[in-house]
Amino acid sequence: MAEVARLMSENDIGMLPVCDQDRLIGTVTDRDLVIRGVAQGADPNQTSVRDVMTGEVVCCFENQSIDEVCRVMGEKQIRRIPIVDQQKRLVGIVALGDVVVRTGSELRAGETLEKVSEP
Repeated sequence: MAEVARLMSENDIGMLPVCDQDRLIGTVTDRDLVIRGVAQGADPNQTSVRDVMTGEVVCCFENQSIDEVCRVMGEKQIRRIPIVDQQKRLVGIVALGDVVVRTGSELRAGETLEKVSEP
């Protein structure tokens, strides 16, 4: 946990994919580290990321459209989504901010954020 937290801090990111070899097996967020780790009394220097990660990962495939990716993000209420190839190897991550930067569509990002943020 401590190593992952350092990586997040150094790279100013809040989520990392967890892979076994080249296969995506989960994700870990800064919130996972706190809620599933620290708040439960886990020793950050001894606790494995597998113990605090989210194992059921929602992801999209690299050939899906950005509209489909945004739809999934909104439906599942997630701000970051791993992108995998047909063999389920990680090829990237799309964050909500990427939608604006890469497509120039503030409207699309705003609509997705609204769905992600619904109670």
